[in-house]
Amino acid sequence: MRNSLTLFLLICSPLVWGQQTKKKTPKPTSATSSPIIDLSPDNWEHQAGKVEFIDHKGTKAIKLNPNSGEVFLKDYVFSNGTIEFDVEVNQASPFPAVYFRRKGNNAEHVYLRTGASNRPQAVDAVQYAAVVNGVNLWDLAHEYQTSCNLKINDWNHLKLVVNGAQLRVYVNNLAEPVLDVPALEGNTSEGQIGLSTGFPGETVFANLTVTIDTEGLMASAGADLTRHDTRYLRHWQVTKPASLPVGTEITSQNLPQPGAEFEHISAERRGLVNLSRKFGGDPNRRYVWLKATLKAEQAQSQMLKLGFSDEVWVYLNRVPVYVDKDNYIQGMRKSPNGRISLDNSQFPIHLKQGENELLIAVANNFYGWGIMARLEHLEGVTILK
Repeated sequence: MRNSLTLFLLICSPLVWGQQTKKKTPKPTSATSSPIIDLSPDNWEHQAGKVEFIDHKGTKAIKLNPNSGEVFLKDYVFSNGTIEFDVEVNQASPFPAVYFRRKGNNAEHVYLRTGASNRPQAVDAVQYAAVVNGVNLWDLAHEYQTSCNLKINDWNHLKLVVNGAQLRVYVNNLAEPVLDVPALEGNTSEGQIGLSTGFPGETVFANLTVTIDTEGLMASAGADLTRHDTRYLRHWQVTKPASLPVGTEITSQNLPQPGAEFEHISAERRGLVNLSRKFGGDPNRRYVWLKATLKAEQAQSQMLKLGFSDEVWVYLNRVPVYVDKDNYIQGMRKSPNGRISLDNSQFPIHLKQGENELLIAVANNFYGWGIMARLEHLEGVTILK
């Protein structure tokens, strides 16, 4: 139950960012700005009584207590540069995070999973994820997490280098980055810097500096290694979200009727059809239909790889062919540990000669939602746009 509440708070808290933003115009960073950020109450948007501005181990610090939410630096716009700070965590503060380019309910952020501190080879100790339309897209970005050497009840030094589309992250070792992100996935190019602690623990931040130094990091996006793979289904039609109460399943009665309204949606990098970017998130379970058309020169069978978040019902020519769930809280987690990936599933599809209608219902009420789909081959098959 505690884990459920923790994750619920983490997904819902960014949804109120837009209401907390002050109307005062922030100042952009510049070459003449002091790199040392003042950790005093007047300099930060925070909840009174839940955030302490203290001296900790001989240095000025911000202590975020349980349920303190995020704190955001006032009157300061960050676009590109370097953010460095020290953070002290304990086992009860599982997700301490730094936000950047926060504007309204959109941001980029990097966070730690302190539960991995006693598991040096844990692949999810540090993660980058965009916050899009108030939704933390961690479960759509398993490629952007890795192991690192975390210390408990002691300072950890983090350094983020940001330039244009790219991000480089260092943890406790400035000689070698632990994480390179070739293309940031948020909606903003500039915005506020923020800090947060993971419910229900305490986190202490200190020695925060911000400069415009990008350390030679390229601004243009790095290569998308899926871009040249023509087997991905990248062009879909999508319906608007509809309610699907918990405990309800999709059946043939829910199939789109003639004249149903669809609009076009294209896959992003990594072949991801990002429904969170288009529709945002909702704590109430919703679903959409995605539709694609495959034209076969003759009848054939092949495998379809499907990554999804969180539930799917697949129909080919209006006949059900596959149903599956990737529900994190309920323990029905697909590899890799409840994140979207082509490793989630594969199943046979039997194409008839001519055009074949592929319909996928996708349901969600937990963090990011979307799909990625790839055919086994394109021999005798055309993916129609």
